[in-house]
Amino acid sequence: MPNERGRVFREAWIAGVTKHYPGEPKPGYITPWDETPDWERDAATAVYDQVFAFITTTNGATAQLTPEQKGRFVGLCWIGQIFKHFPDPKPSYVADWDDLPEWQKATDIDIFERIEQDA
Repeated sequence: MPNERGRVFREAWIAGVTKHYPGEPKPGYITPWDETPDWERDAATAVYDQVFAFITTTNGATAQLTPEQKGRFVGLCWIGQIFKHFPDPKPSYVADWDDLPEWQKATDIDIFERIEQDA
């Protein structure tokens, strides 16, 4: 079910933000699934599916990736969705891995590892 896959992604994001964000996260960072905008639900489902496919088409060999490689994959898939949904996104929405804050890197790693549990 598409909603469930996207919901898993979103819940992993919220858990990561709650764990890694320094201080009080912006409300939009922890908006529950049912209040998340449609574009973001679609993007969450698409990225979940991309990560899941990456894991399964390698027969789980992605377990050998470093945490950084896992997080980079999630981040790059997300950037693709941002460009899909926004013709001229703010630069911060499509920042490369090296330019992301540490909390966001840690959250992307957690998301990959959560999806690994389903694969």
